[in-house]
Amino acid sequence: MELPSVNLKMPAASSFCRRPWPHGLRSQAAPGQHWPPRKMILLVHWLLTVWGCITFSGPYPWANFTVLAVGVWAVAQRDSIDAISLFLGGLAATVFLDIVHLSVFYQRTGFSDTQRFGAGMAILSLLLKPLSCCFVYHMYRERGGEHLLYTGFLGPSQERSDYQTIESPEVPADPFVGSEGRGHSPQGY
Repeated sequence: MELPSVNLKMPAASSFCRRPWPHGLRSQAAPGQHWPPRKMILLVHWLLTVWGCITFSGPYPWANFTVLAVGVWAVAQRDSIDAISLFLGGLAATVFLDIVHLSVFYQRTGFSDTQRFGAGMAILSLLLKPLSCCFVYHMYRERGGEHLLYTGFLGPSQERSDYQTIESPEVPADPFVGSEGRGHSPQGY
């Protein structure tokens, strides 16, 4: 029995570099996978939060690690809309909380090099959170979630409701019309 031959040659550098960076990575992902991977979002924010805790203590780690725990839940339950929506809401809330926390507790002078590093990582985490919110919102929509906020400035809603609006020209069927109007005789009790 003869074994099949294996081609161990590397592709030419020009063919490897011709792919655009995001599209090339996206095309190599398996059909069910996302770019960036969900776990990478959690890992980056976990690492930046750990480094941010070098400088900031108290509510900063509590808020961020709680949201990351919800993120672990969202990754573990791939079909749960509740988990991903709570993770998205938590990320959006920690953007606001981090701004408040950094503005209150950041010192302009008196930081050592280690504390400046921790503050820089907390600021970098804050700057990456809106991008992470966009990725998480995309995952929320993939799981079947609806638009979180509809403000109406994008045009009329395409959704149909069971309820009729006041401006509707259609006249609803009157449920209180007696059976006399429908050709039935009234029944006595």
